[in-house]
Amino acid sequence: MSGTLRNTWTVARRELGGYFGAPVAYVFIVIFLLMSGFFTFSVGRFYEMGQADLALFFVWHPWIFLFLVPAVAMRLWAEEWRTGTIELLMTLPVSILQIVLGKFLAAWLFIAIALFLTFPLVLTVAYLGDPDLGTIVCGYAASLLLAGAYIGIGGMTSSLTRNQVISFIVSLVICLFLVLAGWPPVTDMLAGWAPAWLVDTVSGFSVMPHFLAMQRGVLDLRDILYFVSVIFFMLAATGVILRNRRAF
Repeated sequence: MSGTLRNTWTVARRELGGYFGAPVAYVFIVIFLLMSGFFTFSVGRFYEMGQADLALFFVWHPWIFLFLVPAVAMRLWAEEWRTGTIELLMTLPVSILQIVLGKFLAAWLFIAIALFLTFPLVLTVAYLGDPDLGTIVCGYAASLLLAGAYIGIGGMTSSLTRNQVISFIVSLVICLFLVLAGWPPVTDMLAGWAPAWLVDTVSGFSVMPHFLAMQRGVLDLRDILYFVSVIFFMLAATGVILRNRRAF
């Protein structure tokens, strides 16, 4: 087990170093911080609301991550296939599982670093009032799990192609479906003509009910299991795809 963890961390460290070795990582972080600030303070009218909490900050994350996270994940495998380094990677004394986990953890840690850099917002609301820190912690946990689900999807689509743009578009479409499936306007539209069981089935795939519940400070095991299940399924699918492509 220790060897597995060591190999996984070695891959993750290599990938994380690759992120920060290119200017794209810093551009992503700057864009994420600017977009978070813009939607929180300008669009969300943070000061006008007169509430010392970060609800207006977290509520935009499904939409901000919808574009930025697939942009981070699209290179996970597509770049390896394009440059041919996938062959070298597969000859290393590590298993496909360890490589998949390592690459996933690297991307997840990168997003976690970007989220950590928003910590001044916590200090801001703490200065302006008396926020519920438990709710804020749950909001960060929800955002991190949401990002993990998006990364899993992006990693799976990246393993299918050597074209990063195709990987980005496909993962964006899948993530958009998971967001819109439980969005009230969509469920209301479906309810007008579809049977209740179909509406419940479609909305059951959505990330929104689980994310919004955690973002409000309700820490339910079912919500955590939802995100963990999506991540696990996508990582497993990535491993199967890589094994099949390797066979050919």
